[in-house]
Amino acid sequence: MSAVNDTNNNAAMFRLTGIPGQEDVHFWISIPFCLIYVISIVGNSIILFIIKTDPSLHDPMYIFLSMLAVTDLGLSVTTMPTILATIPTILGLFLFNSREISLDACFAQMFFIHSLQFIESSVLLLMAFDRYIAICNPLRYASILTLPRIAKMGLVFVIRAVAVIFPLPFLLKRFQFFRANVLSHSYCLHQDVMKLVCSDITVNNIYGLFITVITVGLDSLLIFLSYVMILKAALRITSSTKCLRALNTCVSHLCAVLLFYMPEFSLTVIHRFWKSSSPLLQIILGYIYLLIPPLMNPIVYSMKSNHLRARIIRVFVK
Repeated sequence: MSAVNDTNNNAAMFRLTGIPGQEDVHFWISIPFCLIYVISIVGNSIILFIIKTDPSLHDPMYIFLSMLAVTDLGLSVTTMPTILATIPTILGLFLFNSREISLDACFAQMFFIHSLQFIESSVLLLMAFDRYIAICNPLRYASILTLPRIAKMGLVFVIRAVAVIFPLPFLLKRFQFFRANVLSHSYCLHQDVMKLVCSDITVNNIYGLFITVITVGLDSLLIFLSYVMILKAALRITSSTKCLRALNTCVSHLCAVLLFYMPEFSLTVIHRFWKSSSPLLQIILGYIYLLIPPLMNPIVYSMKSNHLRARIIRVFVK
């Protein structure tokens, strides 16, 4: 299989993949995708609007929730057809059969997707820290989680995500790619693009695994340890009613953690270690990994938070 010359790398095009064997019904498949995008964008926008306009929701827990909503909005917009016509993605493929994406546009989308995924992982860690302080050290909750401290923590994690992802496009751009460069998904992922390189990708593999371990891996470990300590603190509460009430405040966050990390780890393992897996499995996991957290997070939080749900109802009933 011939490769694209270095001089033509900027003109190289990747081909996106929808759902193999279902090309005739791609238009109808686009309808649920459109609904997912609309619900994700509207739901997260409502969460942000409610938190911003209601002073009683300016607590650390809701500030972290607003950070999660901003990240989910970013993920939704990154994979939608945007004003950047060179980035045809999920809806572009299913609605308009727009299958080609330039190398530079693919790298740009890959950068934003992975950066936002790492930021979301960090926000989930901060939310776990919030629950840990609220349950294990409630008397110091307000003094520990001050607005300046929350802003600094958020900024640190944004810088971390951008810093570790920034080298990836440059590490890939130095390679030659096969001319038959068909991606496994309808958007660009680092693990997917690496398969199309016709050179030794050991450095990329090691670096990709390294940044996954120090971001998503480390965050998930710290979240797990946080919940171990939360569970220990809750079980020491003599009143079973208070114990259940304390644990109930963690349910929505646990749902968000599972929605994010399970598809993330599954897709990473399949791309790196189980290359003989079914392409359809990779595609379905890819859509779950990217689309379901932004869709479900506002629904889960609005259902579990009585104050937030009441405020949302008041806005629409008024």
